Amino acid sequence: MLKRIPKFKYLFKLIIFIPLIFYFGKRSYTAFDEGFYALQARWILEKGNWTIPLWWDEYVLDRTIGLQFLIAKSQDFFGRNIFYAYLPTTAASILMLLITYKLHEELFSKKYAIISPLILSTTYVWFDYSHLATQDIIYSCLVTIGLLSAVKIKSEDDKFYILLFGIWIGLAFMMKTFLVFVPIISLLPYLFIKKRLLLRRFFWFGLLIGFIPFLFWMFSINPYLEKNIIFYLVEKFNFLSNKTSFTNPFYYYFWNIPVTFLPWSFFAIIGTICNSSQSKENKYLLIYFPTILIVILSIFSTKTPYYTLQISSIFSLNAYAGIKYLYNSKIYNKIFLFITSKIIPIFIFALTFIYYFFLKNNIDLNSQENTFLILGLLFFGISWSFIKHQNSFKEILTILIIGPYLLTSFFLQSGLFTDRSRELRETMEYVSSLDKVKNQPVKVDKSGIKNTLSQSKIIRISLLTPKLGEGLESIDQLKKSELIWTTDLKKIKNDDYSFELIYENEILKPWKLIFKK
Repeated sequence: MLKRIPKFKYLFKLIIFIPLIFYFGKRSYTAFDEGFYALQARWILEKGNWTIPLWWDEYVLDRTIGLQFLIAKSQDFFGRNIFYAYLPTTAASILMLLITYKLHEELFSKKYAIISPLILSTTYVWFDYSHLATQDIIYSCLVTIGLLSAVKIKSEDDKFYILLFGIWIGLAFMMKTFLVFVPIISLLPYLFIKKRLLLRRFFWFGLLIGFIPFLFWMFSINPYLEKNIIFYLVEKFNFLSNKTSFTNPFYYYFWNIPVTFLPWSFFAIIGTICNSSQSKENKYLLIYFPTILIVILSIFSTKTPYYTLQISSIFSLNAYAGIKYLYNSKIYNKIFLFITSKIIPIFIFALTFIYYFFLKNNIDLNSQENTFLILGLLFFGISWSFIKHQNSFKEILTILIIGPYLLTSFFLQSGLFTDRSRELRETMEYVSSLDKVKNQPVKVDKSGIKNTLSQSKIIRISLLTPKLGEGLESIDQLKKSELIWTTDLKKIKNDDYSFELIYENEILKPWKLIFKK
């Protein structure tokens, strides 16, 4: 019986993450970026083209086909279900939590190692992107693998980890191309300590292995192109380096990180500062690595919240260190306990009150989403209000985790982070049930894709169309007895009786379903 207890503990550590990772209800895509990748994966399966990313019948050469390939392969193997489109992200999320657990063991101790992955899984930006079918969590997981392998390399005999440190770079390049150089540069001070690592043949062998998927894809796609695919990827990098719609000021991450890493950002900042007392190697990884990475990202013109996901595991470790420091501090202990047990619960209760009585009717959420949202906030506030001065460190950690854990669990099971286009999904379920739509391909009038709104809608509409046809340059190319999604109603308004309006509403606007008689 006693021998089974440790096994049960390991099983419990796995089960505890299920409400934070798995959702089995109805799902729907956002348009950018997951809908775009999911649509490209659909074309891979329907057209049998596993080499070139497509946008209708045109080549998309500003990105690799890594994520689209994984989504398509997952659906090809398990079935054409939207759940399996998220499987690559879900698998990477689980692996990233496991690696964070191992990093905690390596950099701190085995004691409380479960806390860091729990912090990570309840951090807003990580929780958000772990439920999006994009390459960001997969890429961040690969970076975290690189961090763990670097930490694990103690001598020249650690050949497996030297090999692994080389492999992750090529795989990460297949996901996010030149962005991989940001964590590599940020790791240079740490690698300087282990400078012999870069001279080992196992590292270079691992680097070659990691780049095999990209090299295979590059040689496969090049015969279709006027120039090497690298030149197209460099053009995209240059575009992002210049002023774009995602261009933000230098100080962007100085406010964005505290917001997107809620509710742990304050603890993470404290922990980052306090980790200066760590050993030289640990200090380089816990302080210098995230700091240099943020500075590099701040210099880069394009700035987005998900760029910092690659340091989210380190921030989770620092958040644990910050909590531990504040608990043990004679100066800040009382302030820490007062804020967490009094100020934050009062703020959350006030926020819940304002939402329920003043904002609920103005925000388009259904009864289930509203109920889960309010319950999640209330449980968060109630749980932190149980923090007392006499609590042990273990009890403090447990209570601090329970609040965000319940909040994010309720958020996930409400569908807020998985059924993100609910109204459009429900509308398309009705459209798909129409007799004319069930068994007939629906084409798309590409001339209607004029702006971000129309593009966003047609991506989601196309993904929910049972049989998606080809893209046409205009409605005039439509043949008799064919259906098309279009924004052009001039012919119908001009009493052209050869066209029949099948369906339109405000949710699908500006797109309408047209039938040619």
